[in-house]
Amino acid sequence: MGEQVYIRLRHKIKIPKEKKLLLKDIAFITANDHWRKLLENTFIYQVKKDDKNIVVLDIYSVIQLLGNQHPNLEFQSIGPNQTIAYIDVSPKKPRLFIVGFIWLLLFIGSGMAIMNFHYDVSMQEVQQHLHYLLTGKSNPYPLWLQIPYSIGLGLGMILFFNHVFKKRINEEPSPLEVEIHKYQQELDNYVILHENEMSKNDDHD
Repeated sequence: MGEQVYIRLRHKIKIPKEKKLLLKDIAFITANDHWRKLLENTFIYQVKKDDKNIVVLDIYSVIQLLGNQHPNLEFQSIGPNQTIAYIDVSPKKPRLFIVGFIWLLLFIGSGMAIMNFHYDVSMQEVQQHLHYLLTGKSNPYPLWLQIPYSIGLGLGMILFFNHVFKKRINEEPSPLEVEIHKYQQELDNYVILHENEMSKNDDHD
């Protein structure tokens, strides 16, 4: 039995175009210093132009490659079975006209949604009735209730999303960030599943 080497693939990485991937780029290695330093610089994959924007590397292929080069070592995998490498694409500079149009569209849409919600629940009538219960007088526009309510609605949205522009209020993730994280996990699982199906089809061919 050869010396044990433990390999833990990174779940996902971001890489530049046409990069030569070494083992240290995609995995953590546990072994003695001599073997760890030697294995870290093992060439794994050359990113090609036709790879588009995602490359999936499987632990089976990695261990097979390492086993052929170092038959005296025994490789054990722990953690994820695939590494998803996202090829870094230079972001395009946003156009102010498009950004402004989207911002205006979202502003009007969210405003309409809030107004329709308040209309459906008869919020104005509720505030008028609350004013009558507290003061004993009727008032069609109880501004002393409506103005603080409007301010509180905006502050509540800020606290809910946990952001003031780019600044985070506290370390807790916002509900939107949690949903984005769930979506990213499902997207990663789909990419891995799709890659496995493609590999099976290639094997059959």
